[in-house]
Amino acid sequence: MTGPADTHSKVVGYALWIFGFTGAHRFYYGKPVTGTIWFFTLGLLGIGWLIDLFLIPSMDRQADYRFHDGPINYSVAWILLTFLGLFGVHRMYMGKWLTGILYLLTLGLFGLGWLYDYWTLNDQITVRNRARG
Repeated sequence: MTGPADTHSKVVGYALWIFGFTGAHRFYYGKPVTGTIWFFTLGLLGIGWLIDLFLIPSMDRQADYRFHDGPINYSVAWILLTFLGLFGVHRMYMGKWLTGILYLLTLGLFGLGWLYDYWTLNDQITVRNRARG
């Protein structure tokens, strides 16, 4: 019996952990509530951020079990969201051209759509992968 597909990358998780006081790695691994808490508290004043250095392998395993593998790569989509999300590049990558162009013209619907995608990107990718896979 095989284990879950490797949907999320530890390398990307640790790269986002560097910015972990913003909660980026927690959003990446599908933990939007604690990601938001980390964002507003600077990683629980740095303490939670340091603890997460050791928790990333288990968060990675949990994400691999939770999310569906397929043609849309989670790591690519998250890197695009993190660095080019206001321009909708992550949405275009997922084949959502209309909303991608809308994000491009409105800076991610004035930032609110970009924040929404931080909360929901993993689920959006899972739905697309299930439909295509």
